[in-house]
Amino acid sequence: MRVYRPEWRCTFSVNEGVEEAAGWRERLAWFIRSLADRLDGSGRTIKIDYSVTPEVSREEVDTCLGKGFAVTQSLLTQLAHQAACEDVMRDAKAELYEDHR
Repeated sequence: MRVYRPEWRCTFSVNEGVEEAAGWRERLAWFIRSLADRLDGSGRTIKIDYSVTPEVSREEVDTCLGKGFAVTQSLLTQLAHQAACEDVMRDAKAELYEDHR
């Protein structure tokens, strides 16, 4: 009897800036990204590198990234909500947040 063994590989990395060992092309690309960030005035540029074997379609990768960013948005929204609640509590009940030494 033949045994089938699926094999796959996935690497994923997110960079927020140029690495020290980068060549001139990558340094130029990051310079242009930082310039675009300054012109925009908001947001943040990241570079996503991935390698998936066996190969998956660009549409599937885009779908996965979109879902990941949707989860990120949800988490950031929860953090903002918690921070807003804490601000209200610090204002309404400041004595709860004072250091008792």
